[in-house]
Amino acid sequence: MKKLFTIALVALAASTLTSCKKDYTCTCTETISGSTPVVTPYPLGSQTKSKATSLCSSEQTTVTATATAAGVTGFSYSCSL
Repeated sequence: MKKLFTIALVALAASTLTSCKKDYTCTCTETISGSTPVVTPYPLGSQTKSKATSLCSSEQTTVTATATAAGVTGFSYSCSL
């Protein structure tokens, strides 16, 4: 009985230390002055929340930098989980 309790306790401890993964979707909104905003979902698959947040932030940064480099004016791009 004591051995079974020890195994159960170790299993419980191990499960609390693992990172939970979940399917996340990054939703991005593109707005250009004078036009209707376009909302695009980007499925990120099974990720930890930290990784999903990082990927979503990278998407926003990359698109915004590309538009700025191309000289697009009146453009805004925001993403969130």
